[in-house]
This record gives sequence, C-alpha cells and structure tokens, in this order.
Amino acid sequence: MVMVHEIPFPPQITTTKPLSLFGHGITDIEIHFLQIKFTAIGVYLEPEVVGHLQQWKGKPGNVLAEDDDFFEALINAPVEKFVRVVVIKEIKGSQYGVQLESAVRDRLAAVDKYEEEEEEALEKVVEFFQSKYFKKDSIITYHFPANAATAEIAFTGEGKEEAKIKVENANVVEMIKKWYLGGTRGVSATTISSLANGLSAELCK
Repeated sequence: MVMVHEIPFPPQITTTKPLSLFGHGITDIEIHFLQIKFTAIGVYLEPEVVGHLQQWKGKPGNVLAEDDDFFEALINAPVEKFVRVVVIKEIKGSQYGVQLESAVRDRLAAVDKYEEEEEEALEKVVEFFQSKYFKKDSIITYHFPANAATAEIAFTGEGKEEAKIKVENANVVEMIKKWYLGGTRGVSATTISSLANGLSAELCK
C-alpha cells in the first residue's frame, strides 16, 4: 500500500484493465498556521498514457507541474483514468457538492459552455452528494473510461452499499476531470506535483 497522509492507497487497481497509481496528494487549507486536511487523493492511469505524452520526455517534474498544456494532453489522452478520494475531515456531502458545482460551473462559464444541459447534469451530481454524509474514510471515486466522454461517480460510506451516478454531459465531465487533473488550476497542488513527478519518471524510462 502507498500511504498518503496515513491513508492507504493500493498501488494498482483494476477497472476494465489494471491501472497504476501515478500521483497522490491532499486537499487542505491553512487557518492561522494550522493545516486542516480535507481529503487524500490518488490518481490512477493506464500505463500506456506515457505514449500520449512523448513530447514532454526528459522534462523534470517541477517543470511539468507548471505546464498546463501537459495536463491538457493528459486529460485528453484516450486512456482510462480513475480518481480515488478518501475523506480525512468529515463534512456534509452537500458541502463537497457545492465545491464541485462552483468549480465546474466557473470553468464552463469561462469558456461559454454553461447551458441548460450542463446545468441539469451538474444539478444531478449535486443532488447525488446532497444526501450523503462524508465521515472519515468514506471514499468517492471518479471513473473516466478511455473512449467515452462520461464519468461514473461512486460513493462508499461506512458500512453502506456503494451509491453510483453516471454523468453523460461531455462538457461537465471534462471540467470534473480538470478539477482534479487541471494543472495549475487543479484543486490539489500536491496531487498535481506528484502526478508531474510520477509521469516525468515514467517518461524517462
């Protein structure tokens, strides 16, 4: 297991095929010099992803972490992606839903893609989280298949059955990917930095 701030992450998971843990980090906030950690994040990708990133071969991780074109290429690479988020500090699902909603809505509005269809799709995701309570160690996963512009979001709480929702609006799916994998504008700088280092090492092989 790979420990991410005391939370175990498997180094490999299998969806339709084996995916490897390429990067991990946390979302946190600092208040009066106190670091409050909210979630631990693991990003799993098909190892073949490096084939789509060859033009960045030989660049160090710290350079890639600042290169949004690199992360754009990663997001658009036709490989399976899986983001596993584990709750460290408990919050209401509605609070998480609102964070996701505003991040996705702002990104869509910035490129003039926030129409009625997007609003409806996003509303469903927010409603999905509304009824959940994120206790410590609850798990949220985002599964992005290789060649479909869809996302499957799942939530597993303590002793409860997994709840799932499928997002089929391509614009909303793209911005959810960007929320977690969007380079300098991603929600977790530590995850982006770790992903850049992980991919840089893989590209050097």
